[in-house]
Amino acid sequence: MLELTPELLNQIHAHGEAAYPEEGAGFLLGHLLPPSPGIGRAAPALAGRAAPALAGRGAGGEGLVGDHRQVTAILRLENAREDASRHNRYLLTPQAYLLGEGEAARLGLDVLGVFHSHPDHPNRPSEFDREWAMPWFTYLITSVQSGQAVESRCWRLAEDRSQFTEEQIDIRESRVESRK
Repeated sequence: MLELTPELLNQIHAHGEAAYPEEGAGFLLGHLLPPSPGIGRAAPALAGRAAPALAGRGAGGEGLVGDHRQVTAILRLENAREDASRHNRYLLTPQAYLLGEGEAARLGLDVLGVFHSHPDHPNRPSEFDREWAMPWFTYLITSVQSGQAVESRCWRLAEDRSQFTEEQIDIRESRVESRK
């Protein structure tokens, strides 16, 4: 489960809108917590409002990943992909990863994952996303349609790298930090 505040989700959506028609990306910073009992089903986060934490996909809670990640800050990054590919690809350089790890350490946090936008495309991971993803990260993908963030969904890559599994997004009020 990925927990974040409405303010952080709004900042992620604003970053995707500002990057449009290119993909925007950054890091999710926060704490890895023990699994929560009674985790509900996966639920998307809609632009401008929080989706109910237990609304979701599948009748049996399919698509759940057992750990609880609490996002307390984001780090917006520039898309380093070559110009011709930025409309459907993002690149975070090794320097960006060092910056993210350094900022997380400075704040006493961990890099939990990556957020990125899909301009005029659904918020599902692409085959390219699967090829480059890391199983220990959470991936929050926002669909940005005609310049407006529509909905975000959260994904984790299976350890065998065969497929993504959708994670629940839980929107909760709390203190926020944003870094740029």
